[in-house]
Amino acid sequence: MKTIGVIGLGIIGSVWARHYNDAGVLAGAWNRTAHPDFPKWKPSALDVAKEAAVVQIVVADPPAVKGVLEQILPALGAGKIVIQSSTIDPASSDEFKKLVEARGARYLEAPFTGSKPAAEQKKSVYYLGGDDALIAEVEPLLALVSEFRYTIGTNAQATTLKLAMNLNIAGQMQALAETLTMVRKAGVLDDLFFKVIRQNVSYSGVTALKEPKLRSGDFAPQFSVKHMLKDMRLASRTEGCDDFPILDTVRECLYHADQAGYSDEDFSALVKLLK
Repeated sequence: MKTIGVIGLGIIGSVWARHYNDAGVLAGAWNRTAHPDFPKWKPSALDVAKEAAVVQIVVADPPAVKGVLEQILPALGAGKIVIQSSTIDPASSDEFKKLVEARGARYLEAPFTGSKPAAEQKKSVYYLGGDDALIAEVEPLLALVSEFRYTIGTNAQATTLKLAMNLNIAGQMQALAETLTMVRKAGVLDDLFFKVIRQNVSYSGVTALKEPKLRSGDFAPQFSVKHMLKDMRLASRTEGCDDFPILDTVRECLYHADQAGYSDEDFSALVKLLK
């Protein structure tokens, strides 16, 4: 099996890197904020790219991805593969693909769904955009950290689908926050609300995942406000999506949550704006 290096040791990247290390395939890991005690830590992104056959990038946004690529380009060439797993927009994906391929390396767009608990349980879900042969080549690696891997089509299609999925999740979360606040103000207890909604057609994975946080008020991040806000801004800039009313609404709500000081909290903290 090929070796892999992980660049970006945030909530998800750090979990994946540990899984790869446990499987004996991690060749290097690097993060902008140093973690020298992390398994297979390297002093630079370039060192990771030199050591690993496959480099997986899991950082915050398109500028961060571009910064990483600029650092590792000297190490890229025939035989190297870049798996780009940050949530980005289609135009950025096209740009990054050209940069990588101009060096003779190959590029796979691989955004994912699933927050920290899913990553810990190896239940992340990948949306893969790229060449079928390349997907088959890296499948054994990605299978070490994920439950499902869907071939979507082009790199741009994979990024668009990922942004669409996050729009759906953010919209559900805002609706759930408003629904719960509405019944709380009427004096309905949380126990009864969540018992009843489980038998309602609107019950979803979002409800199941966020129920403990909404009940306890513990908004330690599984997926932060700032990252969901970034994704909704990217979605708004995607061609044909500049007049979507729910997208506009949830982006504005996330902006207010960010401004209220909830940036690093879980995006279920949207409920705090309604009190």
